[in-house]
Amino acid sequence: MTLTFHWFLPTYGDSRYIVGGGHGLPAGAAGGDRPASLGYLTQLVRAAEEVGFEGALTPTGAWCEDAWLTTALLVEASERLRFLVAFRPGLLSPTLAAQMAATYQWHSGGRLLLNVVTGGEAHEQRAYGDFLTKAERYARTDEFLHIVRSLWRGERVGFEGAHLRVENARLVRVPDPVPPIYFGGSSPEAGQVAARHAEVYLTWGEPPAAVAEKIAWIRRLAAEHGREPRFGIRLHVISRDTAEEAWAQAGRLLSGISDEAIEQVQANLRRSESEGQRRMLDLHGGAAKGLRELEVAPNLWAGVGLVRGGAGTALVGSHEEVADRIAEYAELGLEEFIMSGHPHLEEAYWFGEGVLPVLRRRGLWRHPAGSAEDTAPAAVPFAAS
Repeated sequence: MTLTFHWFLPTYGDSRYIVGGGHGLPAGAAGGDRPASLGYLTQLVRAAEEVGFEGALTPTGAWCEDAWLTTALLVEASERLRFLVAFRPGLLSPTLAAQMAATYQWHSGGRLLLNVVTGGEAHEQRAYGDFLTKAERYARTDEFLHIVRSLWRGERVGFEGAHLRVENARLVRVPDPVPPIYFGGSSPEAGQVAARHAEVYLTWGEPPAAVAEKIAWIRRLAAEHGREPRFGIRLHVISRDTAEEAWAQAGRLLSGISDEAIEQVQANLRRSESEGQRRMLDLHGGAAKGLRELEVAPNLWAGVGLVRGGAGTALVGSHEEVADRIAEYAELGLEEFIMSGHPHLEEAYWFGEGVLPVLRRRGLWRHPAGSAEDTAPAAVPFAAS
């Protein structure tokens, strides 16, 4: 198996410490010492492409910049990097979304991936004018993706559902290639939508046993529809030459988190309707702890989730240890890994120059652009005669 790795574009700002914000937090809660300027994001895109990431995830929400517009501006800054654009299907019409994807593929040379985010935060959805319940939002997402996929097949679509209605809809240009749908969620409603529509089911970074249960759950649901999705995971990472250096960096990040910040962020996250967010909160309990007390599985550290919504765990360790943990997740059936770190520019190099070569030597990764190193036989250690 050859694994696929994506990086992350912090379109809310970056820092040498953990940047708060994310799912369930109010607009303006995120930010950092490095503004998410086009210049900085261009550096990130070029670094990610150089070291071997396949794509880059861009978040969605009131706490960050718009993902469609930002990534469209960044396409010209790269040659092959693909953009995993997160968007909320309830905030635009399915016909317009299908058209936008086709336009994006035409102008970018087919570099769009789509991360569909139904939205687990009622207060944030209402700020956008969406007053449906969580169950209704998932039902609408199901209808939305049915319409979009029909349009992408070149069909003329008439549809009337409980939440969406279109008449005589058709695209002048269908996307080529059709962008794969990435979809996550831990609730029963999310599982049903993922089973019917996701090419890649995503989970946040939970311990391996919990991830294995999720994979089995989605596989079972998808099989009922005759489908076999791929699986991916969203993780932060702190990888260094030695484990001691990596944990020292995790400790430095933890030292930059105040009790007041934890209390404020956790109060906001506890009102989340997201089952995935609840599972993240359960890992650390919502309170400050010692550095290694936040290690919820070997090399899996929950400290990030103290002040950040959404993905709240990081792989921490030496390059070999991080590669070991990735290999363990791969054995469960995970094929795609969406990684990030603070600050994102420096950590892209730590991971790209430290962990990816280890995985390449193990036959688990190849540079997307191809290289002599990917095809050369493994070096034989020098032995004196």
